[in-house]
Amino acid sequence: MNAPPRSDAQPLAPPAVPAAEPGPTPGASLDEARFVAWLRQVAPYIHAFRGKTFVIGVPGELIHAGHLNTLVQDLSLLHAMGMRIVVAHGSRPQVNEQLRLRGVEPHYAEGLRITDSAALECAKEASGEIRLDLEAAFSQGLPNTPMAHSAVRVVSGNLVTARPVGIVDGVDYQQTGLVRKIDVQTIRFALNSGAIVLLSPLGYSPTGEAFNLSMEDVAASTATALDADKLIVLTAEGGITDADATLLREISEADAKRLLAADALTADAAFTLRHALRACEGGVARAHIIPFGLDGSVLLELFQHDGVGTMLVEETLEALREAGPDDVGGLLALLRPLEEDGTLVRRDRGLIEREIGNFTVIEHDGVIFGCAALYAFPEERIGEMAALAVNPAVQGRGDGERLLRRIEQRARAAGLNRLFVLTTRTMHWFLKRGFVVASVDQLPKARQGLYNWQRKSLVLIKHL
Repeated sequence: MNAPPRSDAQPLAPPAVPAAEPGPTPGASLDEARFVAWLRQVAPYIHAFRGKTFVIGVPGELIHAGHLNTLVQDLSLLHAMGMRIVVAHGSRPQVNEQLRLRGVEPHYAEGLRITDSAALECAKEASGEIRLDLEAAFSQGLPNTPMAHSAVRVVSGNLVTARPVGIVDGVDYQQTGLVRKIDVQTIRFALNSGAIVLLSPLGYSPTGEAFNLSMEDVAASTATALDADKLIVLTAEGGITDADATLLREISEADAKRLLAADALTADAAFTLRHALRACEGGVARAHIIPFGLDGSVLLELFQHDGVGTMLVEETLEALREAGPDDVGGLLALLRPLEEDGTLVRRDRGLIEREIGNFTVIEHDGVIFGCAALYAFPEERIGEMAALAVNPAVQGRGDGERLLRRIEQRARAAGLNRLFVLTTRTMHWFLKRGFVVASVDQLPKARQGLYNWQRKSLVLIKHL
C-alpha cells in the first residue's frame, strides 16, 4: 500500500492547479489577499459539512497534555459553522493517576482495563472532573479569544447503556463494560436543539450498575447508531503508518483488515483502527485517526485537501472492484447503448477483453451496473479515465462518484498526479467534481495522435 495524498471524498476538489502565491489585489495587502484566498478555498468544505454529524473521540491523554482549550475552540468553531458535534472523551491517564494516589496498581488485559471496585470509583471521579472541565471550556466567552460571542450549550447524561465484558479467556474484567445501546433519540433531540452532546466513558445497566468503558467503544458505537457522517478519533500516534513508518493518508476497509491481520501495528494503533473499522462497517461514511499533538489537527483534517492523519473509507459496495475476464459480457451490455447513441466511443469485444484489467466495475447481485477504465501514461504522470457508465436504472445513487473516486485512487497508486477525460455530453458533471477545461495539446503526446477531431470531444483535466 502506498500513502498518496487524498481528499476527503466529498463532492469537492482542490484547485485544478497548485495554488500560486496570491498577489496583492488593488487596495489589498498581500496578507489580506492570502486571507481571502484561504477563505474561498475552505468555503466548499463548509457548505458540504453544514448539518453533518461528527463524533469526536477525545482521549484522556489529550486533556492530560494540556490541549483541551484549543480543541474546544476548534470544535466550537465547527459548531458555529453548522456542524452537529458529539464528543466522547476518555480518562485513562486520569484514572491511573487516581489509582496511583491511592496506592493501587492498574491492571489491563487485551488493551482493556480490569475495573475492580477501586478502579471504578477512580473512573467515576476522573470522568466527573473531565466532564466539568469540558463544560467549563465550552462556556468560555472572553473577548479577544476564539470563544468570544459563542453560546455553546453542552448536553450529557445517562445516554449509554452498557453490559459487562464478563470473563474472557479466564480473565474476569469485573466492572469493565461494552456499549449495549446508545440513546439515539435523546442525542438527536439535543443536536437538533443546537447543543453539543458530551459522552463520558461510563455506561449504565438496567439494573443500575455502572461500567467503565473505553472511549473508542463509545465513540464508534455512537457514530454507528447515529449513522454519523464522520468519526474522528484523536490519538497520540496520529494515524496509521506502514512498515516504513510512512503515514497512510487513506486506506480502505480491506486495507485495514489486512493491517490488523498482519499484526503489524502497535497495540494502541490496532485498538483504534479496529474500532474505526467497526464504525465504517456499521455505515459511518468516513473515520479519521488524527494526532492530538498537532495544534488545529481537526481543522486541518477537515479543511485541508491532504489532511494530517489517516482516513478510513467505507466500502459498503462490496462489489466495487477491478474487472476480470468474466465481466466482458456485462461490460458490453452496459456500454453498448451509450455507444449507439454516440455518448461513448465504440469498443469491440476483443478490445475490451485485451483491456479488461483497466476497468473498474460496480456489481449488484451479479449484474454490472457501472464501470470506468483507467489508461495510464506514466512518463507524463497522467492518466485517462474512459468509458464511465452507470445503468440508467440506478443513476442518482452516487455510483458515478464512487467509480470516479476508485479511478482516482488507482491513478494515485500508479504514481499519477493528473487525470483527464474526453467528453461530448457530460462536461458539467466533471466540472462539478474538480475537472477544468483544457486543450488537446495538454494531452500526453501518444493520446494527442489518437484524438478524434470529428467528435470534437472536450478535454477536461483534474490535478490529484
